[in-house]
Amino acid sequence: EEEEAKLQNGGFLPCPAGTALEEPLRSCRLRGEAERRGGAAAQSPSPPRSPGGDAGSRTCRHRAEPATLPPAPLGFTDVNLNSRNTYEVSRHRSAPEHLPHGGSAPAEPAPPPQEPADRARHRLGIAGAGSSFAEFFTRNFFTKRTKELKPAVQSAPGWKLFGKVPPRENLPKDSRIIQQEYEARTGRMYKPPPPSARRKNIEFEPLSTTALILEDRPANLPAKSVEEALRHRQEYDEMVAEAKKREIKEAHKRKKIMRERFKQEENIASAMVIWVNEILPNWEGMRATRRVRELWWQGLPPSVRGKVWSLAVGNELNITPELYEIFLSRAKERWKSFSETSSENDIEDAGVSVADREASLELIKLDISRTFPSLYIFQKGGPYHDLLHSVLGAYTCYRPDVGYVQGMSFIAAVLILNLEEADAFIAFANLLNKPCQLAFFRVDHSMMLKYFAAFEVFFEENLPKLFLHFKSYSLTPDIYLIDWIFTLYSKSLPLDLACRVWDVFCRDGEEFLFRTGLGILRLYEDILLQMDFIHIAQFLTKLPEDITSEKLFSCIAAIQMQNSNKKWAQVFASLMKDNKEGDKNHSPAPKS
Repeated sequence: EEEEAKLQNGGFLPCPAGTALEEPLRSCRLRGEAERRGGAAAQSPSPPRSPGGDAGSRTCRHRAEPATLPPAPLGFTDVNLNSRNTYEVSRHRSAPEHLPHGGSAPAEPAPPPQEPADRARHRLGIAGAGSSFAEFFTRNFFTKRTKELKPAVQSAPGWKLFGKVPPRENLPKDSRIIQQEYEARTGRMYKPPPPSARRKNIEFEPLSTTALILEDRPANLPAKSVEEALRHRQEYDEMVAEAKKREIKEAHKRKKIMRERFKQEENIASAMVIWVNEILPNWEGMRATRRVRELWWQGLPPSVRGKVWSLAVGNELNITPELYEIFLSRAKERWKSFSETSSENDIEDAGVSVADREASLELIKLDISRTFPSLYIFQKGGPYHDLLHSVLGAYTCYRPDVGYVQGMSFIAAVLILNLEEADAFIAFANLLNKPCQLAFFRVDHSMMLKYFAAFEVFFEENLPKLFLHFKSYSLTPDIYLIDWIFTLYSKSLPLDLACRVWDVFCRDGEEFLFRTGLGILRLYEDILLQMDFIHIAQFLTKLPEDITSEKLFSCIAAIQMQNSNKKWAQVFASLMKDNKEGDKNHSPAPKS
């Protein structure tokens, strides 16, 4: 029965239930020390068992060895229950004679050279008490057995969270060794390119990484051949030559732009002296002279632009700064009442009313943030946000019959950039009182159609091919002209170019607005002839940003505002006359 129990339990008698682990461990350890001191081999009788340790003694009893087996010292594994990892247990198992507890050198003699005792015992089916006990614990407590670790070689051990880890044996190879192995395997020796093929004091170095093509490959890669190095050198020289040409071309272009800018600044400085000292003091007498008109066409100096605009627009409405303050205070009262009592539905219903369009004050807040968004000065928190809000609010209360219309914010913003607050309001109110602006902002359809008809007359006269192209797609002028006229080109053109358009507009009046439109069409005629309806409408709504004043004004100058020896005013007057006669003919006959 005991033999069968041993076979089922790996050569040991089973421990009774409730026996502590410390008792069999301590008894096994004491037994091993006593046997080593007595020099007894496996044939020595077992010591007497104590009553309390009977179960532990029976657990540690091992099988009797044959008498022919030479004596071999028994090695017991010093199992520490407080060990932090399995590496310590396996280390004592792998060399129990050389790594005793405490780290001191063993005093026992080495095993006989014939055959190790452990191997002999395993071969004969006999297990030592120490190794069997360690196997018992590793088999019962650990699901995976630890691998036999190789001794450290050439370097210090690494570290992990709980204890040391043996270092790796496969160290990375040096690049030179890899190169030598490659040469030995392929039989080709690396010959470095001649010194002349390498880079030497290149005069022009492009701002890129193209020069890396001349560098040698890393040592762990196959080296370049002489032919490949020369080919790379040739390719690099070609790239450098192209880059150098491009850089020289761009440098010449920049120099040309700088020369034109310096020339323009000199002209502006000299023109400013003329405007300040000669023209402005004698405005009424000199404004219509040929010299002043030529200076006007070249563009007004920014320092006098606001003053010239105010004088050219005039003040037919006789608005004073005090009147502006009155309407501004009224606008503030309306804003306050809207925020306290009015709802959105009330505002929308009131905005529909033609008699009182002061309710459109609420629309100003929405439109201001869309005014010149790239400048960030009219958005909320910007330096000109409240100023623009005040001018538009005061005008809405001043002209409730017109109210606020989308697009007014761009006109008011351009005036604010060049004039003081009260002067900007005066110029704004008088500018919108002009016939063309009043017709568009009041949405007078009959007047707007007359302006479109007059524009088409000069469109057909100056650009007949493009006119027919637009006609084939039924593209009418209102699709692109409304946005241009409502904002006076300040939204469609760059701001500096739009200000120059404003300069001549203040000199020539509404005619120049339509002449500028024809100039834009002439400038992009070749592009527009290749587009369809959708692309033409999109292109004219948002013009290219690289448009220059020289190109645009040269195209504007080429536009002839005459049709059958009739100028713009005469053509428009004839259209008005024809419209009145048509109204008379279509009017119902009076009842008899």
